[in-house]
This record gives sequence, structure tokens and C-alpha cells, in this order.
Amino acid sequence: MKIYELKMEFLTPAFLGNAEQKGQWRTPPIKALLRQWWRIAYAAEKQFAVRVDEMRTEEGLLFGHAWLENDRDEHGNKVAARKSEVRIRLDCWDEGKLKQEDWHSLDKVKHPEVLHHVASDLYMGYGPITLPRGANHPTLKSNAAIQSGESAIISIAVPEAHAQIMAHALWLMDRFGTLGGRSRNGWGSFSLEPHDEASNKALSCHSVPTRLWRDSLGLDWPHAIGQDENGALIWITDEFSDWKLLMKRLAEIKIGLRTQFKFTSGKNAPLPVDRHWIAYPVTNHSVADWGENKRLPNSLRFKVRKTQGGKLLGVVFHVPCLPPQEFKPDRQAIANMWSTVHRFLDQKLKRLNGRAEV
Repeated sequence: MKIYELKMEFLTPAFLGNAEQKGQWRTPPIKALLRQWWRIAYAAEKQFAVRVDEMRTEEGLLFGHAWLENDRDEHGNKVAARKSEVRIRLDCWDEGKLKQEDWHSLDKVKHPEVLHHVASDLYMGYGPITLPRGANHPTLKSNAAIQSGESAIISIAVPEAHAQIMAHALWLMDRFGTLGGRSRNGWGSFSLEPHDEASNKALSCHSVPTRLWRDSLGLDWPHAIGQDENGALIWITDEFSDWKLLMKRLAEIKIGLRTQFKFTSGKNAPLPVDRHWIAYPVTNHSVADWGENKRLPNSLRFKVRKTQGGKLLGVVFHVPCLPPQEFKPDRQAIANMWSTVHRFLDQKLKRLNGRAEV
């Protein structure tokens, strides 16, 4: 077995709820995130010519499963379930140190579709962050969250045969991964710092798996970071000394890229419009055929990174893929919408130009 030891430090608060809905250090969300980035590393290794059934088989054998139909033991007998070959251990399982009474609402930002400015933490973290009835300021919905600056040592043991691809997945987690509720908006951003020389060597010399973003719309699952004629679809903000100021900037970016698309109807629209294809549902703007309960996650994601100088910057990156067939996706309409979003981000932020270093 190959063992990687890493220091995980949160750079923004993380909403990792336990059974009591209190923020706590836990391994299952970390393993789930590792699986997501393993799929992207796997797709890159296959040059994006992936047979999904083969990938799911390999993933199930590596990470464990209770669903594979073709898993057999050495005697040829069907295996209904298999334990994970990947073992993750934390040096602590502490409850988060950020309590409800310690939450201070972030600065407000202008939203062109509402009368009053909105709190940036409520806009970016609605759900884990809530505005209680009668209250003037948002607060945590649960009693605790993991605070920025909290850290733990994680040990990850993987079979030697999978060590290289797992190292790539861990590197991608460090550069682009986030954990917990509303993590696609930048909450639960973290850094992974190698804790020993072997881990430092394993997490060096990797590259960002990019693919022409219009080609990526040929698959309905996240498998690469998009690329266009100007480079990788990765943008960065200016540097900030505080995550609160940075989160406000990310809120301004998200509001701007969404509200540039105007709605032409309210609830139960007969057809989706551009704004629906970014993410769904949208408050007060449902699509009749989609109903209120379908979920289309945003493929544009936000991350906070620490610079070599100790400051923080925001990373916005696109992991393009086609919505599931249940949404009856209009590929041309979706491509036109994302082209507009990319142009908006080029105007507001700087491209990273395919480099992973900051």
C-alpha cells in the first residue's frame, strides 16, 4: 500500500454536518470528493475516450460498492458488495469551532433584481446560512461549522497499482476541491500540504486535465476542465487578505454572470431560457416540464486558494458537461449561454492560462 500524509487546512468555513447537523471533521465527504476527482484523473488518463461501464467497474473495485453486477471473486462467485481499497484516516474528529453566536454577517452586495442589497454570505451560502424570521442579519443554520484556519492531518492508503492516478486526484483536490454544503460557491475551500517527503514527491509535476469545452458537452458527467482558444477556462481574482472580502467579490461575480440573462416569464415557463441552463431550480422561475424538484448543479465552480505570500485569491473554473437527458438539453442553446458567461468572466477576471501555479 502507498500512504499519503497531508495537512488539510480550511481556507473558508466548511459546512460538514454530522448526524446532529453540526459541523465536524469526517472522512466520508473527503472520500466522496476524492472519487469525483479520481474520475477526472481517470478520464484524462484515457484521453477522454471513456467507457463509463468500465470506469464504474474500476471505481467500484477500488472505492468499494454494493451495486456492481460483474464483480466476481477468485472462485468465480458473484460478489454483492466489496469494501473500499482506499483507506482514509483523520488525526482528529473534532466538532467545528465556528458557532452560531460567533457568526458575523458579511458585507452586502447589490443585486439588480431585488430592492435592497443582499448579504454576500446569505447569497453564496443559502441553506447552511439562513436569515431567521424577524432577524436583521444572517446566521448559521446549524450550531457549528468548521472555521477557516482549522486543520487536521489526513492519511490516505491506496494500492500501489493505483498510486499514480490517486496522486493526480489528490493534486486536483488541492487545486480545485471544496467540501460540504454550498461548496461549489467556494465554501469549504481547503489546501492540502504534503506532510512528508514521499507525499510531496507524489503530489508534484501534475497538470490540469483540459478539453475543448464544446467537446465536453458530448458527455453528461464532469470529466475535464474546459478549454477554449484562449486557454483553460480558469479565472482568478485579485488577492485578498481576508476570506470575507474575497467571498463578497465572488458573490458580485456570480450575481453579474447570472443576472446578465433576463427572464421573460415567471413560474412554470413553457420552455427553459438561458438562466435555467446555468443551474436549476431558480427561485420563482420554474420550468413546467422540470417541476420544482429537479436539480441541475452549476458546472461553473468557485474555489479559494492560498498564495505563496499567505494571501487568498478566488478561482473560478468551468467543468462543462451536458445536462442529463431528463432535462431534454438543447446543446446549441447551452453552448451559446456558456460562451456569454466565458466572455463575462474574461472582462471581470484574469485567466490563469492553463497554469495550476498561483
